[in-house]
Amino acid sequence: MEPQLNPISYPQSRSFVFLLLAIFYTWPLPVASNQRIPTDPQAAPEYAHSIRLDGDIILGGLFPVHSRGDRGTPCGELKKEKGIHRLEAMMFAIDLINKDPELLPNITLGARILDTCSRDTYALEQSLTFVQALIERDGSDVRCANGDPPIFTKPDKIVGVIGAAASSVSIMVANILRLFKIPQISYASTAPELSDNTRYDFFSRVVPPDSYQAQAMMDIVTAMEWNYVSTLASEGNYGESGVEAFIQISRETGGVCIAQSLKIPREPRPGEFDKIIRRLLETSNARAIIMFANEDDIRRVLNAAKKNNQTGHFLWVGSDSWGSKISPVDGQERVAEGAITILPKRASVDAFDRYFRSRSLSNNRRNVWFAEFWEENFNCKLGMHGKRPGSLKKCTGLEKVGRNSSYEQEGKVQFVMDAVYAMAHALHNMHRKLCYGYPGLCPRMANIDGKELLGHIRAVSFNGSAGTPVVFNENGDAPGRYDIFQYQITNRSTAEYRVIGSWTNKLHLKMEAMRWKTGDPSLPPSVCSVPCRAGERKKVVKGVPCCWHCERCEGYHYQASEFTCELCKYDMRPDANRTGCVPIPIIKLEWHSPWTVVPVFISMLGIIATSFVIVTFVRYNDTPIVRASGREMSYVLLTGIFLCYAITFLMIATPDVVVCSFRRIFLGLGMCFSYAALLTKTNRIHRIFEQGKKSVTAPRFISPASQLVITFSLISVQLLSVFVWFAVDPPHIVVDYGEQWTQDPMTARGVLKCDISDLSLICSLGYSILLMVTCTVYAIKTRGVPETFNEAKPIGFTMYTTCIIWLAFIPIFFGTSQSAERMYIQTTTLTISLSLSASVSLGMLYMPKVYIILFHPEQNVPKRKRSFKAIVTAATMSGKLTQKGGDRPNGEVKTELCESMETNTSSTKTTYVSYSNHAI
Repeated sequence: MEPQLNPISYPQSRSFVFLLLAIFYTWPLPVASNQRIPTDPQAAPEYAHSIRLDGDIILGGLFPVHSRGDRGTPCGELKKEKGIHRLEAMMFAIDLINKDPELLPNITLGARILDTCSRDTYALEQSLTFVQALIERDGSDVRCANGDPPIFTKPDKIVGVIGAAASSVSIMVANILRLFKIPQISYASTAPELSDNTRYDFFSRVVPPDSYQAQAMMDIVTAMEWNYVSTLASEGNYGESGVEAFIQISRETGGVCIAQSLKIPREPRPGEFDKIIRRLLETSNARAIIMFANEDDIRRVLNAAKKNNQTGHFLWVGSDSWGSKISPVDGQERVAEGAITILPKRASVDAFDRYFRSRSLSNNRRNVWFAEFWEENFNCKLGMHGKRPGSLKKCTGLEKVGRNSSYEQEGKVQFVMDAVYAMAHALHNMHRKLCYGYPGLCPRMANIDGKELLGHIRAVSFNGSAGTPVVFNENGDAPGRYDIFQYQITNRSTAEYRVIGSWTNKLHLKMEAMRWKTGDPSLPPSVCSVPCRAGERKKVVKGVPCCWHCERCEGYHYQASEFTCELCKYDMRPDANRTGCVPIPIIKLEWHSPWTVVPVFISMLGIIATSFVIVTFVRYNDTPIVRASGREMSYVLLTGIFLCYAITFLMIATPDVVVCSFRRIFLGLGMCFSYAALLTKTNRIHRIFEQGKKSVTAPRFISPASQLVITFSLISVQLLSVFVWFAVDPPHIVVDYGEQWTQDPMTARGVLKCDISDLSLICSLGYSILLMVTCTVYAIKTRGVPETFNEAKPIGFTMYTTCIIWLAFIPIFFGTSQSAERMYIQTTTLTISLSLSASVSLGMLYMPKVYIILFHPEQNVPKRKRSFKAIVTAATMSGKLTQKGGDRPNGEVKTELCESMETNTSSTKTTYVSYSNHAI
């Protein structure tokens, strides 16, 4: 419907006072005759402003027969379609009901139809006619000229009103009718305000309220994926309440933001529409314009958009006031192209077309405005009293509607007829209840109770004139049923409205049927901000939830929702799109890694060399050199060297419980075997020569068996500590995600490793290092023993070198604890350090012996045995001569010592003494 003036809201008391005053001034003058007023409008001038049809039950009717007048006149030009078509529809429906033997049998419906002139205040004055019969008039103080008491014409009692069209008129009239409990059914008023059952409890309508229309328009906007729109309303109840309903729905749903909400003044000044277009362009992203405006305003808005070169920019969404009308888009087809409009679902009533085409001046004298319609429709003049000025042709009265003039059924005809039939069905049901079996009106319906009739109205349910069901909800509203149109220009450059969907509590839209100016099948945008890409969160602009900035989720954060980024769990990282988390890849030291090639190569060479030495020693187990080396201790030492090489493979192997258990056991065991054996040897040498300085008695525990016991006692400490470690903290594997944590999550890795911390590692090696340091101390103490007698010096050199290796290991190992390559560097450093330590021991202690055994067998022969006393004497002498050498420069004493030694001992360089061969 088209928007009208804002309604004037009166309290009931003020309305009643105004009503009484109005009745007082508009009350018909008494007549001194009981003659019935004739119904011929030519013979009854007081009825010239209305139509009256006789009947047992009289219905009121309000129609905008004329437009609003100018310069103080209440009425303007005739409205052919909205006025004449609609009131003729009411009379046609009454005729059909009166002829229907099933509906209100033996009861005739009559009517009193008034012209509202499209003005709410004028309609209020006219509607007072409907309530005159309900007010008692005291005429005791009134006398006629001859002194007789007056005879008042009894006004018709109106039981119900059909109308009005404009919401503002219906609101004004409803405030009066509710005071007298007269039900009202509108055929075109759609303002949401009228759904308030506390204020307009006697109002019903056969058209859906604008709240449904606003919901349908919101569903269209949502389906088009538009979230940033502007609204435009004509000033008045229709436009403002429609936009208000749309904005309220947008707030409740939260998916659509209103960029601007503009109002078209009732009396726009020059340039007002250009100003509106400029304001709409201030939020150019809001291309969709939701319009609740009258035809005139729609046309002028489109014209302003065309003048401002905005053809194709705006996406119009029009209410039912635009619908499928030609007048708003005539001559402005291009700027209106693509407009989506909405219209209550309706159908043409063929029976009315036949009825209206058959109307003529001779058979339609009951319509007091039909002569004026005739002149307007056929552009002619009816005699000298015709209302159309100018030198027009004279009407013949033989013209035919639809033949000599264009004719198209007005869109609300169906709803006018449905409103009349709803009132008739309610009266029929009321008659069956109160006058069951009684022909005609019974005494109980002589004065129809409006409240009871309202209850029957709200309870009706029937198929209307177009076959659609007519029902009312608890607020008197009809269900929402709309057709969705789009204004399209076809390939032949012809413009037309095409149905693209419907809305019946739910939107059904045919996207494939839509056409846009650009020719692009994709939907045109009307959004404040483009959607964020995957992995980006929306940072909403304060106060405008549809506008946002996109911020990428950084680091280990992923897009948890549209508005938030959350941190992945410690063992996860964002996926490529940052829309979720995926497990961090787990790595371990691989056999093919460059970091493992050198340690494995050294270990393999060491294992081969160690195995070769062991085989050689076993093969030549009883030769003097093997026996002189201390066979038992040598095998223990070689076992430790072998384990030091073998641990490399355990350190590189894939961690599991078994591998981790072996790592704990063998990591320090190899060094413990080696340095326990060397410590035992150096301690034995030290004790022998220290004892020799005091007496010629051999020290205790220097036999091979004693040495083995001491060695394995030292080793058992290592094993015991490992078993305690097993009990306190059973071995298991872990994935360390902090070791290779990086700023870029794509390069982050989890390291599969045994649960051995750096501290645990040092503790595991600590005992072996303690043995190594102690052995080094004894090596320093026995450095004075001649190489002729024992391998003290090679042991010393071995320990010095080993200490240097491990001193270099410690800073490298702990200095790389924060490196991303920590796993590789530390494992490689540890394995190479172990292998180098083993290699030093193997090379310095056993390679010379193997060389003599294999390549100089002539030296591997028994030598004469020397007594323990001779050995100690030689050692003591060597020590003294060494001290004496400190008093002479340039090595003179050294030369003397060498000569003395050569004199007293023959072939000292090839003499090997085994302490084990002496009985001690």
